[in-house]
Amino acid sequence: MEPQELETLRESIRKLSRRAVHLKMDLHDLSEELPLGWEKIPEIATCTFETYRDLTTAKERLKAAEA
Repeated sequence: MEPQELETLRESIRKLSRRAVHLKMDLHDLSEELPLGWEKIPEIATCTFETYRDLTTAKERLKAAEA
C-alpha cells in the first residue's frame, strides 16, 4: 500500500473513531432517557453497529498493510 493510501486509511480510522464515540454516547444518552425516545433505538443502534464494524475492518486493513 502506498504511503498516501496509508495516510488516507489512517484519516478514515480517525473519522470513524470520532463517529463511533459520538454514537456510543447517543446510545448511552438514549438509554438514560427511556422510555422517552424508545422509537429511536433501532436507528441509533444500527448506525452504531455499522460504524464499529467499519472501524474494526479499517483497523484490520491498516494492521495488514503495515505488516
